Amino acid sequence: MGTQGGSSPLSQLIVQRSMSCTHCRLSSNREVSTSDMPSSFYSESSTRVAPCIVDRGIICQKQDIQRLLSDLTWVSYAEFQGGELVAQGEGCVKQVFIDDNGSTLIANRSLYINLQSFDYMELNTVGQDSEFYLVQDDRRLRIVPLANPIHHSGAPALDSATLEVMMAEVLSANLDAQLDDDNGSLF
Repeated sequence: MGTQGGSSPLSQLIVQRSMSCTHCRLSSNREVSTSDMPSSFYSESSTRVAPCIVDRGIICQKQDIQRLLSDLTWVSYAEFQGGELVAQGEGCVKQVFIDDNGSTLIANRSLYINLQSFDYMELNTVGQDSEFYLVQDDRRLRIVPLANPIHHSGAPALDSATLEVMMAEVLSANLDAQLDDDNGSLF
């Protein structure tokens, strides 16, 4: 099913969305329909092969978007409405969720992202940096991962298990030092 000549990108997207993402955007930004796909795209049972998106593309499945965004910590964000910059800043991604009744909230340098607030996500790569654009009508929320200032010193991040082991070693060394001091005063 092809798109009509002269139709707007938004109407093409609506067609794309209504077809449950049967259109794919290639890395060359050329849109193709699944009817343009080779026969190997389909198995004999006519089920679709799962998409493979590398560094750029349009992602429609909320679970796929959630997997990508859940790993983010410190990010810069910019909200565009109708192509105009509305807000921007930096913050920590606290939660990425899918909830019909919740809101996407960005305040106090914290981001709570409800994927139900958006229709799809565009993934772009600029140099070695990824840019995520969450899109809903003429609103676009750009999210760019940044180094977390807490870990920016170059020191690796420590998880709670590592911290517990380190604390146990410090306490054990402290206890050993006290025992050595006590034993040294006996002689």
